[in-house]
Amino acid sequence: MYHGVISVYKEKGYTSFDVVAKLRGILKQKKIGHTGTLDPDAEGVLVVCLGRATKLCGLLTDKSKTYEAVLLLGKTTDTEDSSGTVLSSCDVTATPEEIRETILSFKGEYEQIPPMYSAIKVNGKRLYELAREGEVIERSPRKVIIHDIQIQKIEIPYVTFTVSCGKGTYIRSLCRDIGEKLGCGGIMDRLIRNSVNATETGMVFTREKSHTLDKIEKLVENQEFETHILPIDAMFPQLMKCYVNEDGNKKLYNGNLLKTKDFKDVIEKPEDGEKFLVYDTDNVFCAIYQYQDKLHGFKAEQMFLMNDRKNC
Repeated sequence: MYHGVISVYKEKGYTSFDVVAKLRGILKQKKIGHTGTLDPDAEGVLVVCLGRATKLCGLLTDKSKTYEAVLLLGKTTDTEDSSGTVLSSCDVTATPEEIRETILSFKGEYEQIPPMYSAIKVNGKRLYELAREGEVIERSPRKVIIHDIQIQKIEIPYVTFTVSCGKGTYIRSLCRDIGEKLGCGGIMDRLIRNSVNATETGMVFTREKSHTLDKIEKLVENQEFETHILPIDAMFPQLMKCYVNEDGNKKLYNGNLLKTKDFKDVIEKPEDGEKFLVYDTDNVFCAIYQYQDKLHGFKAEQMFLMNDRKNC
């Protein structure tokens, strides 16, 4: 079984679940998960966790992403993109400068209403499931943050721009909101996720270093796939590496509290809440531990043990 993280280039027409399903067939393993859904019509970076790295999925989903989007002005659809049913059409009378100013005005925080065609759950049901049943419900606005917007090209009614945004931002809804502010409506015509900043340390997965499913299949056939996987501990380059001694080894395997005396090297003045990468006596990465003042020791936050070590 493979364990680690890889950046997959999701091609247009696939759902994120399709990518995971196909990878399960290619890699011959079930334990695979992704860290952030992409719409079927969108393409680009999809960070995928393999094996024990699936425990990272919850830790890697809420970071910033960068997209290249094409906005089509003068049209609205039920899905807020070009795949939906057209609800309205009108001429675009705004000038390029007005369009530029309007788009740039969305930089910073703003309240965004998520689209009906989204995976958000309401009363136990996905919004897109309700939408397919013809039901439209009121959605509460959510605060999102647009870190930066760069406009590449304005060829009315099309506008190409890149956007860097935070957790929970829907680019379809951003396009809708830009169109509404201009008074002509707007939809997302195309979307490419260029990069994902997966951790607070700046670990960035880029479009250029992502692999298509076809390429991954060839790498597996040539027994070269493992060299393209990022190890779990490499996702946290900002954390100090600590190695237990013989006394600490069994405690580590059982996920027990560790004391300073359980490490080979002295950890000087750890701060309350500080996290560490912890390795066993064979220098194998096993867990992320957090120092807690009230316990006067290090408490396991996330374990990444092999089964044979867990049973020691």
